[in-house]
Amino acid sequence: MTISRRTTLAAALAAPILIHAGPGIAAGPTDPAQTAEVEAAVDALTKALLAADGTALDALTLDGLSYGHSSGVIQDKAAFVGALTSGASRFPSITLSDRSASVIGEDAIVRHVFTGETVAGGKTSPVHIGVLQVWRRDGGRWRLMARQAFKL
Repeated sequence: MTISRRTTLAAALAAPILIHAGPGIAAGPTDPAQTAEVEAAVDALTKALLAADGTALDALTLDGLSYGHSSGVIQDKAAFVGALTSGASRFPSITLSDRSASVIGEDAIVRHVFTGETVAGGKTSPVHIGVLQVWRRDGGRWRLMARQAFKL
């Protein structure tokens, strides 16, 4: 039986949330204030991506970050931030649509459609992908723990 990297990543992303909720405990309604905080963090991350702001990207992501691209490439925090701050990759435009966020204790799940442009190796390409993000409250602020993009 072959297990793909996508299946492994999906299980890895779901496990902490399921463990955190505990057996038989369903997530209750999301607090609108907490949801607004998470959405503000998503907006801050989007601005940091557009600006290639290494300080902001560092502050908005956890050290154990797993950043998955729709191509199957997975980066740790250093590779993710480094690619943007070095200019190896950049985003001239980003629009997020079909957003949803739900908070479960100290974690949050965010989904959206990411549309825009990316520039890598001097080549500009359109982007239209789905994204799943997992955020964790860390020291009173929301920080990105995991992100996985997928082709629509």
